[in-house]
Amino acid sequence: MRFFMPLSLLACLLALLVLRGLASNEVFHDTRIAVSVDKTTVPDNLLKGGPIIDARGTKNANPTSYRIPEHTVVLSFDDGPSPQWTPKILEVLAAHHIHADFFVTGAMTTRNPGLIRQIVAGGNEIGVHTFTHPDLVFQSHTRIAWELAQTQVALAGVAGVHSALFRPPYSSDASALDDWNYPVVKYVGSHGYLTAFIDSDTDDWKRPGVDKIVKAAMPPKPGAGELILLHDAGGDRSQTVTALGQIIDKLQGEGYRFSTISEALGASNAMVPVHGYQLWAGKGFIWATQVGVYSLPVLVGLLALVGFLNFGRFALMLVLAPIHARRSRRRNAWGPPVTEPVTVLVPAYNELECIANTLNSLAASDYPIEVIVIDDGSTDGTADVVEEMNLPFVRLIRKVNGGKSSALNTGIAAASYDIIVMMDGDTVFEPSTVRELVQPFGDPAIGAVAGNAKVGNRHSLIGAWQHIEYVLGHNLDRRMYDMLNVIPTIPGAVGAFRKEALQRVGGMSDDTLAEDTDITMAVLCDGWRIVYAERARAWTEAPASIQQLWSQRYRWSYGSMQAMWKHRRAVTSRGPAGRFGRLGLPLVVLFGVVAPLLAPLVDLFLLYGVLFADAPVTLTSWGGFILLQAALSWYAFRLDHEKPWHLITLPIQQLVYRQLMYMVLLQSTITALTGGRLRWQKLRRTGEVAAPVEA
Repeated sequence: MRFFMPLSLLACLLALLVLRGLASNEVFHDTRIAVSVDKTTVPDNLLKGGPIIDARGTKNANPTSYRIPEHTVVLSFDDGPSPQWTPKILEVLAAHHIHADFFVTGAMTTRNPGLIRQIVAGGNEIGVHTFTHPDLVFQSHTRIAWELAQTQVALAGVAGVHSALFRPPYSSDASALDDWNYPVVKYVGSHGYLTAFIDSDTDDWKRPGVDKIVKAAMPPKPGAGELILLHDAGGDRSQTVTALGQIIDKLQGEGYRFSTISEALGASNAMVPVHGYQLWAGKGFIWATQVGVYSLPVLVGLLALVGFLNFGRFALMLVLAPIHARRSRRRNAWGPPVTEPVTVLVPAYNELECIANTLNSLAASDYPIEVIVIDDGSTDGTADVVEEMNLPFVRLIRKVNGGKSSALNTGIAAASYDIIVMMDGDTVFEPSTVRELVQPFGDPAIGAVAGNAKVGNRHSLIGAWQHIEYVLGHNLDRRMYDMLNVIPTIPGAVGAFRKEALQRVGGMSDDTLAEDTDITMAVLCDGWRIVYAERARAWTEAPASIQQLWSQRYRWSYGSMQAMWKHRRAVTSRGPAGRFGRLGLPLVVLFGVVAPLLAPLVDLFLLYGVLFADAPVTLTSWGGFILLQAALSWYAFRLDHEKPWHLITLPIQQLVYRQLMYMVLLQSTITALTGGRLRWQKLRRTGEVAAPVEA
């Protein structure tokens, strides 16, 4: 279900886009038009016969043709229905009490279902003019069958009928049949269709003038039957509407009667009612297409929102990150150097593989510390390892398993000093990390400091992707949030708090699964300032498998949503809490939830553009976005003094890793909206991240 639900949602959205593209004739659109070739395979009786060709039930051996009877005219209209011109044409026909044939495309049918019903209700006849209006000589039999069948599905959905009449796009009179389009006529005939060509082409689509349209519609011989071609869509048809009344009046004055093709041939109506599965399949198709048509503006609006949020975030980063970097380079920027000893809390639960590396890194610290390891009911001998190391500056507290928040609160109560550093049991510090982390406390207004968490196991592809995410998505974000004074999360791997600030907000809470985000927001709402110390580096072991990564990010995203909801009243609060609530919390929601949750729309439109629209333009636009992302990532790596060679995996990260994070976030959102509960999930560690040498 983790993968099925998000992928199903994306597949449904892509299907809606495709349906909308079909309705707008964007999908599968083919503008090629064939030129006339030899006529060696076309029977002479068809070339010299009438405009109606019947190749049904004859195994295509002896197709026959039919002429329109004398003193009979059939008016036919192609390419519609059009919401602008078809109603006007129907008004003219109704005013003269005559019927006509409308050869409609499936695309126009799905967009204008009411007009199809109006055509049928007026006693007119409908024929199939394909779905997307391609020249069929260039199409395979599969494509031709699809064009016909899909148009019939649309007709069934809007009017409950199928039609046995067919007219090929870009067709003319029967004498124009050649070795390319004749096989199409035979293939269509084998599927039960009468193919209707024309006797007179008015060329009204060229807009030659009303008089020329009327003249072109007149029979070449007095009294000869005639099938006339006009158009009710595809452009400005005002001349057609004006000419239509004159054509009718003039031909009626010459004694002509008007009928449909079926009436003229003395046959039953070409439109056959459909029932059962065919009817409901058609209705479902039309319903889905209409949803696609009307949902596109919403999807485009959401895509614009994603672009606005991403580019807005990039702009804030580019403006604020350099200011933060310049401030960080200034020594004693916070006041007198902080030299008093601090307490380092290491909550540990089954950290057998990592705890030795963690404590060894603290042993190399160049700052006076006491270390309290709180063993939270480990069952793998973690506490025994701590005791065996027998480090003089380390105290071990054993307790019954109660969760990370409980372990940290135990450590806070036992801490000897006023500044408390918190780190995870799978993290290692550089010798200068603690010293760099506590220097901002020289400013009495600062209640907490976020350190610079780095991925230690970045040699794998998953590790490299997380490394990029940490440098760009976490640390560059923190520079931006620092300058806005709304840092929402102090990483559990490396952070420091004033003991007073922790006590004033009631210590660590187990209300959420993101205790680090929860306590950070609580300290901000209490009026303390929180800053980011970029040189306080900590190296952590990132998940090494997709399953482990999923578990960690699921807990992070769900816990963060819990924390946002818990502190939602800050939006309407006054004082320091109000500043965070009206600035920080909306930014976290927009940048941390809304933007990533909607980000797959970028890939959705990318896929649609490559497969069905303008692939070069689409790929160029996407490439430009990747280049912008790469430039920002390079800048982030430069600020963090990291080698940028890992950025070669950035394009793959954008296609794969980001989708995985989207699915995690979607699952977290569903869990949050449905009120589900998520238990803590312990990640498996290998202990491969050892104490680093001073950078």
